[in-house]
Amino acid sequence: MNATVLIPAYNEALTVGAVVGVAVRAGYPVIVADDGSSDATARLAEQAGARVVRLPENRGKGGAIAAGLAQVATPYVILLDGDLVGLRPEHLQTLLEPVEEGRLDMAIGVFKSGGLMTDFGNRATPYLSGQRACRTEFLRGVPGLEAQRWPEPAITDHLKATGARWEYVNLSQLRQVMKEKKRGFWRGLGYRLGMYWHLLRYRWGSRRAS
Repeated sequence: MNATVLIPAYNEALTVGAVVGVAVRAGYPVIVADDGSSDATARLAEQAGARVVRLPENRGKGGAIAAGLAQVATPYVILLDGDLVGLRPEHLQTLLEPVEEGRLDMAIGVFKSGGLMTDFGNRATPYLSGQRACRTEFLRGVPGLEAQRWPEPAITDHLKATGARWEYVNLSQLRQVMKEKKRGFWRGLGYRLGMYWHLLRYRWGSRRAS
């Protein structure tokens, strides 16, 4: 395989084993970057066939991706979230194929027919999707990746700055577990609002810097 599946995960014990299992059965090496989880994420990922990189404390998604990238030895990388439901091997191929064939520098997956709420959320903010494929070296070149708690806007800025070719691709019948369901309504809502606040601060800082 020319690609490694990289999954940054924080407290995803309920779903990470199934996500890893699909990628392993499809023939991909899998690295899970366990971002300081307090549950059984690391153990279950290992049992499903992943190589686990453990971060001693929660650093955020960018830090987890950077730690996992340091262990990737293939020319391409497929990023997946650890809370996916309904993942199939063809989803991985849909992401990787246009990049591997040289038509795109990055493919970004958006949910289609996976469920009302996850479809709506993903399509309202597709640039925040965690399902992506690209050259490994391109992702390593994202400035300050390791410092970003939510790195997707920084990746988007790098796409624009480098003139990279990228498109959204449909991932049929795939969805995520909503944060409000996964962490409890109020805690999940707080986590979501915190994410949006962080992204707004990032955008504000980027505009001031320019």
